[in-house]
Amino acid sequence: MTHSLKAEMAQYGQSVLVFQGGGALGAYQVGVYQALHEAGIEPDWVIGTSIGAINASIIAGNAPGDRLDRLTEFWKRVEHGHIFETPAQDLFGSLFNPMRTMSAIMGGIPSFFTPNPLAFLSPHVPLGSEGAGYYSTDPLRKTLVDLTDFNLINRGDTRLTVGAANVRTSEMRYFDSRDMPLDPRHVLASGALPPAFPAVRIDGELYWDGGIVSNTPVEAVFDDTQRRDAMVFAVHLWNPHGGEPKSIWEVMNRQKDIQYSSRANSHIARQRQLHKLRHVITQLAAMVPAGTQHDTDLDTLAGYGCVTKMHVIRLLAPALDHEDHSKDVDFSPRGIRERREAGYRDTLAVLKEAPWRADNDPLEGFILHEAMGGDLVEVDGA
Repeated sequence: MTHSLKAEMAQYGQSVLVFQGGGALGAYQVGVYQALHEAGIEPDWVIGTSIGAINASIIAGNAPGDRLDRLTEFWKRVEHGHIFETPAQDLFGSLFNPMRTMSAIMGGIPSFFTPNPLAFLSPHVPLGSEGAGYYSTDPLRKTLVDLTDFNLINRGDTRLTVGAANVRTSEMRYFDSRDMPLDPRHVLASGALPPAFPAVRIDGELYWDGGIVSNTPVEAVFDDTQRRDAMVFAVHLWNPHGGEPKSIWEVMNRQKDIQYSSRANSHIARQRQLHKLRHVITQLAAMVPAGTQHDTDLDTLAGYGCVTKMHVIRLLAPALDHEDHSKDVDFSPRGIRERREAGYRDTLAVLKEAPWRADNDPLEGFILHEAMGGDLVEVDGA
């Protein structure tokens, strides 16, 4: 079964993994990769922002047989708040969550970040452009060097793309191993969320976490030069859907979901329209009488057409019962375990359902399959 599914996927073009940013929520992405890995599906291209860039670099920077162990090791190293893992946590979760968050704020998280004491003295202390953050990410740099082989990434076996925001221009920049050598700086830049983490300088420019511009890096696939047929697993950590908050506590949680889901729905709707238009152009060009098909203007216009097909499986991480607005810093063993298990479970359900086998409109170049909690949701055409 594993072999047949792997062969089936190959018929749909390149396999792409796209990871949103979201701090501790990124454990869900490990479960997604685990299910794909066990099914024999390894990505040709991995794209990520922030924690998604970290997970993506570990995948691309290791041989397939080592990837899951390295991902597990990373998340083991960043576990935090063991002291709050008690039998009473289900009863007193609302009490333990702020205590665990405060512990991370005051002491940092081993192998990830440590407090910058000068920053806590006053927000006006001159720390320098590359030091202006409440924490240092030197521990993360060391962790990346331990767990990721950037020589392997730059060899090109698995393409890696990470997104970061240019501090000076506010524009999104995608660093792509296809176009340039990557190193730990590029991953650190993708996760340099201000004001917690300082900007990272690359080629004379400062970069912050790409999530402050666009936390949904799936656009890198859609806008790639020389588009290819693809099976895209887009893993979203922040749910664009939600109920009405009834307290300030709930407001802060919902605000983060809206902010970091980065208008994913509108981005996807736009891309579906563009891809359908490209297919329409291609078909219209084919209807032009043979005598005019070499007209220069016609050739130029026909060049805007495209016949590629992209199946996009969008996995939405579910909300855990005990989570609140601090969920992205919940690096507790329980939180990591539950999110990883959810990603694994949801992806197994999608692979079993295999929605890409269903009939689709031949004019559609972008076919969306949305899964919430493992259940596929019917998506209306754009």
